[in-house]
Order: sequence, then structure tokens, then C-alpha cells
Amino acid sequence: MFYKVLVGNEVQCQMCFRKCIIPEGRRGACRNRENRKGKLYSVVYGRPSAVHIDPVEKEPQYHFLPGSEILCIGTAGCNFRCRHCHNWHLSQRSIEEMAYVYDLMPEKAVEQALKNKIPTMSFTYNEPTSFYEYVYDIAKLAKEKGLRIIWHSNGALNPAPLKELLKYTDGVTIDLKGFSQRAYDNSSAELEPVLRTLKIINKEGKWLEIVNLVIPTINDDLEEIRKMCIWIKENLGVDVPLHFSRFFPAYRLTQLPPTPISTLEKAYEIARKVGLNYVSIGNVPGHKYNSTFCPKCGKKLIHRTHFMVLSNDIEDGKCRFCGQEIPGIWK
Repeated sequence: MFYKVLVGNEVQCQMCFRKCIIPEGRRGACRNRENRKGKLYSVVYGRPSAVHIDPVEKEPQYHFLPGSEILCIGTAGCNFRCRHCHNWHLSQRSIEEMAYVYDLMPEKAVEQALKNKIPTMSFTYNEPTSFYEYVYDIAKLAKEKGLRIIWHSNGALNPAPLKELLKYTDGVTIDLKGFSQRAYDNSSAELEPVLRTLKIINKEGKWLEIVNLVIPTINDDLEEIRKMCIWIKENLGVDVPLHFSRFFPAYRLTQLPPTPISTLEKAYEIARKVGLNYVSIGNVPGHKYNSTFCPKCGKKLIHRTHFMVLSNDIEDGKCRFCGQEIPGIWK
């Protein structure tokens, strides 16, 4: 899906911001889309390398059926080159380099969710853009069976494939790598396509949550974080949950230290002062701000420890204590 045929059997992929021109017999930057005699094929369709049942909080999705399970699917490949990627063994390899490849066509994937009574299917671990057709076909089938669909993305899809997939989507988690091109240089990518994607998801009325992995020396400038929070408020509104997540040394950034918890707490305070209603701190199990609080009365609404929901005081989409409406997908 979404490519142009050029002269000499070359094709140009239209899936993401890169718009790779791919000669015959070669693949695009994501390693998953191959030109075979002037036609573009997915080499990972029905061939995931990761299939797991996770809590929805791990995505993270904090305002989406709290405490429920999701059936997660990922493949090899990604269109980014994040030096900090903790799933690099999937995202930065081709399918030929995978230790495990499952045979799981869309019908069987949906059957697994139904069989295990899991209400939501999630596409995650690596970048869903790089296995778009597989995601798309599963999502269409899943929606016919009454299942929910979420996906976790770097947000660099082009508008046409994004809008098409959103037709079969309930919620999206977007990684916002930072708020400068310098932060995106760490991923060999670009900021502007991600901001465009965030606006489109919001405009289409799909549930959206944002993750900002705070990395020392890369994107931890507090003024930059403040500008990011202001942009979110002005372009997406105050009710989009923002998760500040703690970095741990991984892949090609093992020389950096873990993010100081104090930095995450400062980022949290900045976001709240800007006016964002739902801000959390992730990758710090047991931290107070793992939980969700009512923006009106300040009471703890969803008590979490890391990915575990201990209590939930949201009733019919409202705070049980003061009646404040809490946006999200609750049933």
C-alpha cells in the first residue's frame, strides 16, 4: 500500500516522511518494504517476531480501559535509527536476523485475542509504520469482531496512510522524542512530521497519549520541555496525557547515566504549571506520579505502581469524589 511506480522499475514508498526511492531488488530504510519487479512488498506480513500479552499501562495508555490486557504484536524493522532504542534487537534488524519469526496471519491473530478474552490488540515494540499492511488488515478484522485497536508509534507516518489506519483505531501512543531537531538527530529523523501526525490524530478524534523519554544531554533541557508542553496545550489541548519516562542506558547510548528522578519531577512540575491536566512519570516503579489525579479536586483517581492498577475511582468517566469529567476510554 501507498507507493508510486517510477521509471526503470524503481518505486517510491509513500508510507513515511522518508519517501524512500527503492531500486528493484532493494528495500527501504525500514528494512521491511522490498521492490520486486516494480511492485512493493512487505516482507514481514504475517511474520511477527514478538507476540505477547501485556497490561495496557505498559504501552503506556493510562486512560484506556485501565487494568485490562492487550495482545501486542511487533516485527523486525523501523524507519528511525534511535541510538537509545531498548527494543533495538527488533527495530534495528531485518527479518533475516530475527531469532524467532512466528507464522501468524491476521485471522489467527484476531482469534488469539478472542480466545484469550483480551479486549484490545496493540501494535508495538517496533514501529507499526514498518509493518503497516499487517496492522491494517488485523485492525479491520478485529473491529468487525468488536475488539479495540491501539498502536504505539514514532509518529512519522504520512497523512494519507495515517488517516486510513485511524478509521480502524481507538487509541494511539506517540513517542515525542523531544522538541528540537537536535533531539531528533539522535534518531536520524525529523520533528515536524511527528507534530503533523499529533495534530491529525487529535483532529480525527482518536484517543491520544504522548510519551517523552527524557534522556540526559539529548532532550533534558527544561526550557525545551516547557516549549513542548506549551505546544501540546495550544495544539492538542490540556487533556492529552503526557508521560515523562526515565531513560536507562541502552543500545548505542550506554555511556549516558539513567535520567535523574529529580529531572523527571521538574518536567512534571513544568507541564502542570503550563496547564496540562494529566501528567505522569514512568519507568520509576512506585513513584507518586505513576498514578492519575483529578485536575479539579486533586484526589488520586487511578492508583498505580508501575504497570499495576491497585484502585480505580473513575465512575462513568467521572471523578468519584467531585464529579469532574475525566476524558478517556473507560468501557
